[in-house]
Amino acid sequence: MKKLLLFVLLLVYGSSFSQNYKITYVKSSNGTMIENQDPVWVFTNVKYTLLTSQNTRYQKGNFPFEETTIDRSKNSYSQTALLSDLKIIVTTDSLSLAKQTFEYLNDTKKILGYNCKKAKTIVNSNTIEFWYTEDLKVKGSPSILGQNLGLVLEMVRNGNFVIAATKVEKIDALPYFRKAQKTVDGLTYKDLLWKSRFTTINVFKDQIINFSDQSKSNDTILRFANGTIALRKVKIPEIKIGSQIFVDVTEQSNGDAYDRTGSFFIIPTNKATSFLDGLKNGAKTLPIYNNGNGKEYQGVAATENYNPVVELMRFYTPFGVKQYNTLQLKDKTWAENVLYRQDVSDLRSLLSNQEVWIGINIGNYDKGGHKVSANITIHDEEESKAIPTQIVPLFCTNNIMEMAGQEYGTMFSSDKGLEVNFKLEKPMKSCKLRYITTGHGGWENGDEFVPKKNTIFLDGKEAFSFTPWRQDCGSYRLSNPASGNFPNGLSSSDYSRANWCPGTVTNPIFIDLGNLETGNHSIQITIPQGLPEGTSFSSWNVSGVLIGE
Repeated sequence: MKKLLLFVLLLVYGSSFSQNYKITYVKSSNGTMIENQDPVWVFTNVKYTLLTSQNTRYQKGNFPFEETTIDRSKNSYSQTALLSDLKIIVTTDSLSLAKQTFEYLNDTKKILGYNCKKAKTIVNSNTIEFWYTEDLKVKGSPSILGQNLGLVLEMVRNGNFVIAATKVEKIDALPYFRKAQKTVDGLTYKDLLWKSRFTTINVFKDQIINFSDQSKSNDTILRFANGTIALRKVKIPEIKIGSQIFVDVTEQSNGDAYDRTGSFFIIPTNKATSFLDGLKNGAKTLPIYNNGNGKEYQGVAATENYNPVVELMRFYTPFGVKQYNTLQLKDKTWAENVLYRQDVSDLRSLLSNQEVWIGINIGNYDKGGHKVSANITIHDEEESKAIPTQIVPLFCTNNIMEMAGQEYGTMFSSDKGLEVNFKLEKPMKSCKLRYITTGHGGWENGDEFVPKKNTIFLDGKEAFSFTPWRQDCGSYRLSNPASGNFPNGLSSSDYSRANWCPGTVTNPIFIDLGNLETGNHSIQITIPQGLPEGTSFSSWNVSGVLIGE
């Protein structure tokens, strides 16, 4: 048990003048009691009400712990949160209780032997009904709502979620919070409380990703490919199975006006050679993939001694957000930045309790480039039926080292496309290929603007095929101030593309591959890549990892 004295003191308020009560409430949904719940506790008399819970009172479970105290004489309430053993914050609201409005109904019923009346209100499109009693001459509620009705013994939200009193007890003492260490405004309180509920790992903060020979590494962050790649080693704590893991990147132009490919990625280092060797010693030192089309592709496919990068998130910058917001158009208010956020919980085993190299890249040739911040957040789940998984990195043709000579993903000009051979040391069940694909070639006949079918083969047999295509690009116009406008009334950023839009994340798809036995296997990707025209050519950025039980 954590130190209870850091959290509460016991005082008796008005014990000689009014009775003190403790009310216990439980929750149910759709007529079924919620399992393993934390009962709500309300302590009240004519002067004060304390809204808390059993676990909060005894500090069982994880931080934060939160309680609300209502001062009846001031018609105000204070919310106090214990964020850690040593940090308590409080905020006071003297206006909200008086602003609550209710419709008083004629319905009556008895709850636990007390005569109850009914009232209702609507909050954020939710209908909330209250059954309250005036028999005990005290007020209170299992929520901040309804505190002045009387003593609320039952709350019903939208007819299917119920918080109901199971016991009303007379008590001698009314507990309350000790004085908090820090008083904050309401918005700050909510922000600090919210952020204390999950773990945030700050990977990059206002990092410039540009093209310049002046881009240098420091003690924390390594820079490669003339500044277009930033890399650092990050210690990730143990992540419970079933927890939710998110990555987020915030981007704005720092000079570059164009839509660019971006990647937030990790570098596996569990084999003799890694992508980090290529960053340090040049792309030509990485394993070469050949498929007979006359080109050499560095570091794109797994081998016995090498794993390619694993893309946490593929994203695309818009046309000049922030830097070019001075390009005004009637009735258009440009965004200040773009936030990309994606669930990567499926990659837990590559992150949990490990020290990993995490990088970010935006391919560009601009000295100002882009400014980015990137984070990983970990959100524990109370209960989960998730099953531990194995992850096998297979391929990544996104040429993250483009500005250091890594070849574009043009191997799909050959019928063979991309073929990766891999060996499983033990069987894997319920396998899925986490597959990210985007087509490029930015002219009328380029694969960026022409739908092309992707076909995936497993061990020589077709496993799946689909045509990746995005038709919602016009939704992101306000992130694209520097997008070129055409005589037909469209802007460049409006046009549909091969599974990406300027200013968006490209989500992975998950392809079922069934159960795989121990031994050798192969994955092949074929795409009918378009022919080059003059100096223009098409390419495909595809990446894939195998995930299985």
